[in-house]
Amino acid sequence: MKKLFYIGVAGLALFEIANVYFIMPMPGSQRMNSLGFAYFLYSYRWVFRIIFGLGIISGLAPAFKGKRKWVPVLLLITSAGITYVFNFIMSADQMFLQPKQLVFQSKEGNTLNDSSVVVGVVNNGQVKAYPVRLILYHHQVQDTIGGKHIIATYCNVCRTGRVYEPIVKGKFEKFRLVGMDHFNAMLEDMSTQSWWRQVNGEAVTGKLKGEVLPEMESMQMTIKKLFELFPNARVMQEDITSKSHYDTLGRFEKGKSKGNLTRTDSVSWQDKSWVVGVEVTGKTKAYDWNQLKKMRIINDMVGNQPIALVLASDNQSYFAFARKTNEAYTLKNDSIFSADNVFDFSGRGITHPAQHLKRLKASQEFWHSWKTFYPDTEVFK
Repeated sequence: MKKLFYIGVAGLALFEIANVYFIMPMPGSQRMNSLGFAYFLYSYRWVFRIIFGLGIISGLAPAFKGKRKWVPVLLLITSAGITYVFNFIMSADQMFLQPKQLVFQSKEGNTLNDSSVVVGVVNNGQVKAYPVRLILYHHQVQDTIGGKHIIATYCNVCRTGRVYEPIVKGKFEKFRLVGMDHFNAMLEDMSTQSWWRQVNGEAVTGKLKGEVLPEMESMQMTIKKLFELFPNARVMQEDITSKSHYDTLGRFEKGKSKGNLTRTDSVSWQDKSWVVGVEVTGKTKAYDWNQLKKMRIINDMVGNQPIALVLASDNQSYFAFARKTNEAYTLKNDSIFSADNVFDFSGRGITHPAQHLKRLKASQEFWHSWKTFYPDTEVFK
């Protein structure tokens, strides 16, 4: 019976470690195709805990009959400590808390500097922006805009910003951060506990596997450019209770983060190099950030669609547009010139206001992320 105690103590400790190891960025964990096993451990976590707990209880008395009573005491304390740390300190939603209160300010009340990068969303005449230096800590911010529920998400290990409607099978759903798979954040819905990828809004395991959250169009730009294009925009401000966790100096968004998971490769086409991925009707193409900085505007084709990818003079704000013809657009003073019109970076016509350029889905991210989740992508050289 004494063996049951030691098996139970060791088994519980190893289980709690494994339950977190496969869904957090620990050595080797994110390069395995272990999502199914991780979800199995998570789904049956209480079964494992009860089995190992019964083993501990069954062998408790015999374990304390020996002369070295300090041994089972030490093992119990160690196992309890591991259980506590891996469930209440190292779990994703305990490490990256949701803001206690969402506060938005107009240009006049905004406290973040002009160079801060935001993920902007437009809906029903309302414009809201979520600073990268804030939401990279929260990973997800649940909000409403223009009468719609949204989740503004950001994964700093992939450098991916996405905005979704939290609508599953026609119903509003709440989510929490549960962990990571292949270096991309995963969210868990509260109803079925299915796991959803941040990068594409797809449920990758659980009862809802294969379902996809509706994605909302978003744009990434500096606060200065945001207010130039959308003067009535409102910007999310710091949550006081989370202030100590924020990247207040904007090291990450400037490519100056020193962390192994969040650093930037300055050389092109390395794992941590920046690319802009453009998606048009199922076709994808990746553009090197260094090349975009040199060219400022790239006229190209994604599938059968002529596109123009542009970078603003701030070297942070970027946009992709569908070109109406094969005519090459030009760029001057952060304005896009076609043969018969001039457009700003929102796509609005300046010479002829009735004309608009259609914005395309474009996202800046690490090359390792784009090529992992869009393996059939073309590459612009």
